[in-house]
Amino acid sequence: MPITLVNPLDETVREQRKAAPKLDTLSGKIVGLLDISKPGGSVFLDRMESLLRERFGVANVVRAMKPTFTKPAPEAIIDQLLKARCDVVIEALAD
Repeated sequence: MPITLVNPLDETVREQRKAAPKLDTLSGKIVGLLDISKPGGSVFLDRMESLLRERFGVANVVRAMKPTFTKPAPEAIIDQLLKARCDVVIEALAD
């Protein structure tokens, strides 16, 4: 059975950008976890937060949640993560 990959982006032309540099370690870092409000997302992120703290020694985890998964994150949510000075943000979804 062939596998069909679907591009989740719309047709908007986007500026080409370089990817952010890879972190050497998560130890001592601040990690943002962005829940996009899909059912089960908080369960997944709760487990991820535990693993980040236990196995990777992150200094702090900042949690944020979008009001709906159907739209981009509001500026207030992005500002919350920026003000927390997150070294990395993981956006997660689940069903």
